Amino acid sequence: MSQPPRALTTDPFDDDKLREECGIFGVTGVAEAANFVALGLHALQHRGQEAGGIVTYEPNEGFNSARRFGLVRDNFTKQDVIGTLPGALAIGHVRYSTAGSKGHTQIRDVQPFFGEFSMGGAAIAHNGNITNADALRRELIERGSIFQSSSDSECIIHLMARSLQKTVPERMKDALRRVEGAFSVVAMTRTKLIGVRDPLGVRPLVLGRVGSDGWALSSETCGLDIIGAAFVREVEPGEMVVIENDTVVSHRPFEARKSRFCIFEHVYFSRPDSTLNGRSVYETRSAIGAELAKEAPVEADLVCPVPDSGTPAAIGYSQQSGIPYAMGIIRNQYMGRTFIEPTEQIRNMGVRLKLNVNRALIKGKRVILVDDSVVRGTTSRKIKEMVLDAGAAEVHFRIASPPTAWPCFYGVDTPQREKLLAATMSEEEMREHLGVDSLKFISLDGLYRAVGEANGRDANAPAYCDACFSGEYPVAPSDQIERGFLLKAAE
Repeated sequence: MSQPPRALTTDPFDDDKLREECGIFGVTGVAEAANFVALGLHALQHRGQEAGGIVTYEPNEGFNSARRFGLVRDNFTKQDVIGTLPGALAIGHVRYSTAGSKGHTQIRDVQPFFGEFSMGGAAIAHNGNITNADALRRELIERGSIFQSSSDSECIIHLMARSLQKTVPERMKDALRRVEGAFSVVAMTRTKLIGVRDPLGVRPLVLGRVGSDGWALSSETCGLDIIGAAFVREVEPGEMVVIENDTVVSHRPFEARKSRFCIFEHVYFSRPDSTLNGRSVYETRSAIGAELAKEAPVEADLVCPVPDSGTPAAIGYSQQSGIPYAMGIIRNQYMGRTFIEPTEQIRNMGVRLKLNVNRALIKGKRVILVDDSVVRGTTSRKIKEMVLDAGAAEVHFRIASPPTAWPCFYGVDTPQREKLLAATMSEEEMREHLGVDSLKFISLDGLYRAVGEANGRDANAPAYCDACFSGEYPVAPSDQIERGFLLKAAE
């Protein structure tokens, strides 16, 4: 099956954001598990809009799977699909391509991946990125493995197939010990639901209770909420949980390391109604805005979010500064990501198709625009032009993250470093490039304070992965180094 036009699966008018990674979800011990997984994936849709898949197991019918391009609501709410996925055990995945052939996804790249082993079948779904996938793929191909996809995640299945261990969980341990980078994994056998996080815990994974007999694993707590599951705890960094017969057994397959959770999950990726590390994402983003107001005050009449990701930080900025909060930019909620294949004329309209300025509110005002990040700067310039066209007296940008100057290799689709605005320009040069009256980013210390680190960032032992801001990669990106990428320390 060929890839449908890119415009049908991603948003052609929002190419100036860091792309979400992927979302994973699994459930066991419930009737019609595929329905629960479809709901969970719907809640995690913000993490990947390109494609999705579900695998189920039913004793009489065995393993069944469905993989589709596009949104969960368009594919997995139909009985002709869900009806082919019986069973009380299921896992699923929503995808935005990171490794592999970006923008040219084939149906074979869509997860979960399935493998048949001597002790029975197993399926896996992976959120993150394997940074030594090139080397592993070469080694496996030389030893006779035949790859079906361009995804780095398929390496895990092949490594499991070559393991000499007697059970799927033990084979998975073997496989994941060979893997570098970031991974949260949900997997299933005929009787088990399995969840694993990498030793640094870069990507999230939570455990929930479904009724009295069921269990669920989800990338975020919002996935548990939608199915009425009770949050139990986070799967810990470096932990494997194996759920079978209503029993959860914890394993520690990796050498213990200090965790380095992705700090950008707090800034942008996770839904604001989720909870991370015991903290409300919404409250954290509001705290980021308040910290930003302390660090970068400016005289103005209105604080306006760039919807929707800038909203909680704008509220925090307004509350801290005392400057009124206002919806100066309105988002068209019905455009969605399945609009039309855009002509050049429509492309030239740019963000106006998604955002419109509230002219009566903006005219004559000094406006602070709060956004979560600046990547290439293209969207920021267009928004500034729209606000000035509406009659704003001044435009000030306040950004709820430090300058994004380094690409992420742990499951986020970032541009090449030379395309990142902050990689080639100082803050003042960026202000001139964007054409705004002022531009300020929250400091890295300020961001750490906002997420609960009272003393800011410990340069010797950072609590989070912040490589996109600092250039300090907790796991060396082996494949990228082989391709010529230079780490910060080597420059």
